Amino acid sequence: MKTENIIPNAPPAAADSWLAGRIKPEQIQKYLAGTGCFIDAARIENCLKVNAQPDQAKVRDILRKSLAIQTLTPDETACLLNVEDASLWDEMEATAGCIKKKVYDNRIVTFAPLYCSNLCVNDCQYCGFRRSNPAAQRHKLTLDQVKSETEVLAGVIGHKRLIVVFGEHPQTDTDYIASVIETIMSVRIKTRRGLGQIRRCNINAAPMSIEDLRILHKSGIGTYQVFQETYHPEQYRLLHPAGTIKGDYLWRLYAMHRALEAGCDDVGLGALFGLYDWKFEVMGLLHHALELEDKFGIGPHTISFPRLEPAENTPLADHSAYKVSNADFRKLVTVIRLSVPYTGMILTARENAEMRKQIIPLGCTQTDASSRIGVGAYASANDEQQGSKQQFILGDTRSLDTVVRELAEAGFITSFCTAGYRCGRTGKKIMNLLRSGREGQFCKLNAVLTFREWLDDFASAATMAAGEKIIAGEIEEIRRKLPAVCPQFMDFYEKIKAGGRDIYF
Repeated sequence: MKTENIIPNAPPAAADSWLAGRIKPEQIQKYLAGTGCFIDAARIENCLKVNAQPDQAKVRDILRKSLAIQTLTPDETACLLNVEDASLWDEMEATAGCIKKKVYDNRIVTFAPLYCSNLCVNDCQYCGFRRSNPAAQRHKLTLDQVKSETEVLAGVIGHKRLIVVFGEHPQTDTDYIASVIETIMSVRIKTRRGLGQIRRCNINAAPMSIEDLRILHKSGIGTYQVFQETYHPEQYRLLHPAGTIKGDYLWRLYAMHRALEAGCDDVGLGALFGLYDWKFEVMGLLHHALELEDKFGIGPHTISFPRLEPAENTPLADHSAYKVSNADFRKLVTVIRLSVPYTGMILTARENAEMRKQIIPLGCTQTDASSRIGVGAYASANDEQQGSKQQFILGDTRSLDTVVRELAEAGFITSFCTAGYRCGRTGKKIMNLLRSGREGQFCKLNAVLTFREWLDDFASAATMAAGEKIIAGEIEEIRRKLPAVCPQFMDFYEKIKAGGRDIYF
């Protein structure tokens, strides 16, 4: 697939006014007045230090609080991070799995990333898209190319939701993002039984002003996702050169405040593990969640925890002093689930297939599949990863069909549901439903309905067989636990089997 080829190894002179106007200090300062920044590195380090060597009784008290779906305090989270007893970690992992089951049942939501450009004015030292990387082949999708990518994702693979990824650059501004979302949502592709379509577009984009975020909210974006990369201020400064937009730590840190003020329903946090000490980053994510709960009464809809991966011509990605081992990765995922028990947790295809199988039971709720992260890669005939066109190298490129089958064989149902967002179960409303466990009732019903739809439209014979077993068990559980809605549910289910689509509670 041919894409628009532009090679801006430095910000173009014509973009000077755009760059100068991006950061609006007044939209940061109002949140700092009186209290200062909610990330205090010295306090976090001291919290980790004074909560070293917690006793078993204290840890188990903390686990009971997590099971009650209450956000932990920094001291409680630090205690968990400092556990050294292997048997106690086993208890913590088991509790994390129980929390996920209590809040989200046995559902796993799948999605795909869609990279629309690798143009970027920033120069992050760990990123293959950094402006100073001469090895990067720069591309930006036209709207026709966005449509072609979406036709593959929705009509061939079978995805219903995307995370759409944009670099920070004047050619991928707010108007471009809004046009991309409109294009994606307009695509309808005939499948075996019905029509394939994308029903939810989350975005991973640069921090924006309140004014720009209001435009994107009106365009119909789903979750607005910005990763802080590292929460440690000094390490952040070292990795993000001064004079770039991303070099402004506070502009990025308060992006979620601006998004919620602009009316965005859901926001997603994340850190790139491997840039600094993993325990500090978990504490940073917790402080961020607590800050949003305090200021807006709503925490993060999702938390992501990608690990640093190799990238073309990017030595820091290969030689970071803070690389996270597999054992520590299990620990950080477990503690995030225990500390912010209501949040969705996203495990990405940066991890290899075996690691994903191990990590999902620790509390993950979302994962991607059939992922390609080259710009224009889905509609391309070349299915190999190309480092010069990607931000990093993926660890797992298995098909959605394979991932769905293996999840079913492990006892998970893949949910393609997006109903809650269209029924208003977002923001504070969904947070209350998640904390009470009631959201799982809606989601179980809609998970079965959308899984039935996907199996009939896309599944291979082997995946169909595995899926039928899961559906049979889920229907039996609905009959037992939700008898009042079972007749209507079965009516919807039979309509979908007969070819109906997008029917939900």
